Amino acid sequence: MKRELIDILCRKSFKYSEEPVFKLVSGRLSRFYVNCKPTTLSARGMYLAGHLLFDALRGSGVVGVGGLTFGADPLAVATAFASEMNGEPINAFSIRKTQKDHGIIRWVEGDIQVGQPVAIIDDVATTGGSTIKAIDRAQSEGLEVVKSVILVDRQEGGLDNIREKVDDVSWIINRDELIERWKELENEK
Repeated sequence: MKRELIDILCRKSFKYSEEPVFKLVSGRLSRFYVNCKPTTLSARGMYLAGHLLFDALRGSGVVGVGGLTFGADPLAVATAFASEMNGEPINAFSIRKTQKDHGIIRWVEGDIQVGQPVAIIDDVATTGGSTIKAIDRAQSEGLEVVKSVILVDRQEGGLDNIREKVDDVSWIINRDELIERWKELENEK
């Protein structure tokens, strides 16, 4: 499953250049760019990512999985779906970027209760800022964040930053794996 997901990411979501030409959120230029949404919103990519994330969460005791909208949303839904298929249901939730100003004022939306153990996920981590924001907001809503899983680690310190908030942090695919496979696929052309 992982190899197939890497291939899909290389075809749909990953760009690479020998020179740093891709502008990141930080304003810094990078040699590569990852936009997971074309992969995580495709049927096969969603299936693979959901199962791989569920495997990473299996046995962790979490009852909910989610993260900051929009990057984490398709992954949380896919993971919840895969968990039900495997007879170990984990509910999905979403964390808002801006708090709504009507109804019940909350950061977190989903079938999740105060005090429950959850995992915060994200599609890509560079500095880990989005994941840390999601962790902080989940904790402010009374959730116990016990694990974090990142689909693609850019290997730029993000996981270390996330570990300052949550001890159990892991990744599914990293930058080196994407670059290696991307180069193989380019040589096959």
